Amino acid sequence: MKIRAFFALRIPERVARLLADYADTLCEYDKGLDAYWVDSGSYHLTLCFLDEVTLDQVQELERGAREALQQRSSFLVPLDTLDYYPVNPHLALVAALTSDPEPLMLLHQCMVEVAAQCGIEYRDVGFRPHITLGRLPAQNRFAAPACWPQLQQYTPADAVVLFQSRPGERGSVYTPLFEIPLAANTVSP
Repeated sequence: MKIRAFFALRIPERVARLLADYADTLCEYDKGLDAYWVDSGSYHLTLCFLDEVTLDQVQELERGAREALQQRSSFLVPLDTLDYYPVNPHLALVAALTSDPEPLMLLHQCMVEVAAQCGIEYRDVGFRPHITLGRLPAQNRFAAPACWPQLQQYTPADAVVLFQSRPGERGSVYTPLFEIPLAANTVSP
């Protein structure tokens, strides 16, 4: 049996509610009503999409991730950028991002290496860690604003979660398969 899985960071409810408010202000730019706006309860910061994995690989991923993350410290992620961008020939996103991607990219690369050690090939060239606020078909009438709303939030990077993604009636359903806490750090914004 294969399941769709990805590594991500959880988003605290208070941050998710604020991000949902930002997403609400962006609906007016969806001229063709092409966007599927993600429910704030499903917000997460995607680190690495693995596509389909086996249940045996999930166990290997957990062992590998525990080992790889044991010395990694938690940190705060500034969420200060909103953007619209094509992901592939079929999909575009409206997403919350950080202007300081280096710590997230190091965590992303760590998860890519864990996947590779488990025999999972990662093919997402040009990936940017992000929080998906809305998904659109690549061909759409979303008119990106000339001036995006100012986003000034922080979210903790304090645990890496492997989620299973399944289609549901109102978008994807995400189920945590395992969660690995990062070492405590006393950094504040």
